[in-house]
Amino acid sequence: MYGPSPASALRRALGDDRALDVLIALAAFALMIIDVPGLAAADNSLTGATVPPVLAAGSATLLLRRKWPWIPYLAALVFLGWLHQLTLIQFALYSLGRFRGRRTAVVATVLYVAVACALYYVLDWGHRAETLSSFLSLVVPVGVLSSAVGVATYRQDLVREVQALQAVQAERASVARDVHDMVGRELTMLAVTAEVRARRALGGPHEQDFDSLAETARRAHHMLNEIIVARADERTATPGLDGLASLAAETRRAGTPVTLSVSDRAYGLSPLRQAAVYRVVQECLTNAVKHARGEGVSVTIGVRGGELHVHVRNRLPSTVPPTAPVSSGTGTFSMRERVESMGGALTTRRTSTTYEVEATLPSGTA
Repeated sequence: MYGPSPASALRRALGDDRALDVLIALAAFALMIIDVPGLAAADNSLTGATVPPVLAAGSATLLLRRKWPWIPYLAALVFLGWLHQLTLIQFALYSLGRFRGRRTAVVATVLYVAVACALYYVLDWGHRAETLSSFLSLVVPVGVLSSAVGVATYRQDLVREVQALQAVQAERASVARDVHDMVGRELTMLAVTAEVRARRALGGPHEQDFDSLAETARRAHHMLNEIIVARADERTATPGLDGLASLAAETRRAGTPVTLSVSDRAYGLSPLRQAAVYRVVQECLTNAVKHARGEGVSVTIGVRGGELHVHVRNRLPSTVPPTAPVSSGTGTFSMRERVESMGGALTTRRTSTTYEVEATLPSGTA
């Protein structure tokens, strides 16, 4: 029986993001360590014993590449002038393009080329026997290719976000059409039926009751049309994580206690993911009110590694309610469909005393 690979063990211990950063730092260190004999003998005054710790310190700055990508970039420029190393600058420029976008990558690449030219002319890098064009033929492609790959990855993430948003919008439009067609028809039939009954009860004690019922049905139909029209093209119709507090307060007013815990990192996620989390929590709280009113509900939302985790747990009532709640039975299916459309997974678990829903989605920050 085979044990887990070192990479799998590292991901479990640190999370996907941190594990990837550690592997990238190790890869940069391994590529630079190959040149230890040359660094110790020719390029500078470092000895064979002092070069590895210096290279390790430079590679370690890549652990900060997501939040502070300028730190490994500045360290790479130092290595460029001191150790004449081009390896670290490749990883640094990729990270700037990957996490800060095209404009930052272009500025960083131009600055890198300018520093390299200054080293060639002012500090005599040791390549004065070469022409400037042959020198730049090595320096420029290294910077441009590294930045371009980072920017391409950054843009790919944006494309995935847009595609997921379009899928959600298409789903919303489809649901809106279904609601309008089916519920609107029933409200229209109700209004017509009430009007007919009002005419039959003309002059009777129930005439005003039927008129009032018909007017209520017409108002409900009008409100339904207004809501669908207003939300059909509105991308911000679904609240984000900021709306969970009012959602929890509304549930408490309905008689169901709610405890809400949201990590700070979750508020930095894209509006699309926040909207998905809101809908999952909303459906869970609705189900709790329907099936377990008065029982406590705990909602926990956090980001670990490259994954967003949503966990909702409510206690089950000790006695069966006297009347069965009105339920279509499609709430869990809708939640799972929404989560899976974004590359995540949703599971439910029922015990003798609790009911739990757990959703896991890509955080989109890798």
